[in-house]
Amino acid sequence: MKSLLNALQEGRLVELPDTDKGKSLEYLANLIEAVPDLPSTGELYEAMIAREKAMNTSIGKGVACPHVRAPGNGELLCAVGWSPAGIDYGAPDGKVHLVVMYYIPDAQKNVYLKEISALAGAVRKAGGIQPIATAQDIATVRERLLDWVSAAIEASIPESKARMIRLESRQAVAETPPLAPAGAIQILPVSILALPEQKPLVLCQQPELASALEKDERLGIYLQQNAQFDSGGFRLVPRSATQYPNARSLYDYWAVKLAAPPPSTPPPPGKPS
Repeated sequence: MKSLLNALQEGRLVELPDTDKGKSLEYLANLIEAVPDLPSTGELYEAMIAREKAMNTSIGKGVACPHVRAPGNGELLCAVGWSPAGIDYGAPDGKVHLVVMYYIPDAQKNVYLKEISALAGAVRKAGGIQPIATAQDIATVRERLLDWVSAAIEASIPESKARMIRLESRQAVAETPPLAPAGAIQILPVSILALPEQKPLVLCQQPELASALEKDERLGIYLQQNAQFDSGGFRLVPRSATQYPNARSLYDYWAVKLAAPPPSTPPPPGKPS
């Protein structure tokens, strides 16, 4: 579910401004085309519409996944549109309230098939689209989608190895408006290599977080306990731990950005005696 997480992190979750199917697809296609460093897509919207005419991309239960394929390598990308009123998508089971549009490089087609299967399974497990269809705002939609992502990730891990990945960004991430900057939601993979008689080595895409973790005197204890903990403004949620020869261990975590605490309010002045 990496591309869906990326879409949430990078602000590609929007409330669709129109209930017309064509206009909604065009809106989402424009979001994908605006992704930096995306190879030239040609006429992405026209390609989406052509594929849609050939085959309706509703996957049932109020969800549709229009997509277009492109030659070569690159990342699987998606943009997500929420329609509170619902779109007449031509689906046999009613209106569509969630449209997840995918851009699929040839090298990513298997990844796409796995993601779409995981998404469909998460929707079924949730009992359908109703929690999203009746959501009051886009922040609630984001929370429900994070629920689905969490459920899909947990379902993909064998029971014997499962370290439940509790994506606590539903509570830890501050609410942000649609098309917020990429920092609005941050869910980062972190790997920590523990070596005998040395400080743990942290591998992370964010240098500030890596530095904070390496300076945290409690890190070794948390690793030994395989515990969830807060450090450097993030909540570290354990994913897995692998033991290697020579007393070396590799720990994998999800780092979920914590919401900034509200500003403190000074106590009211005392009444004069």
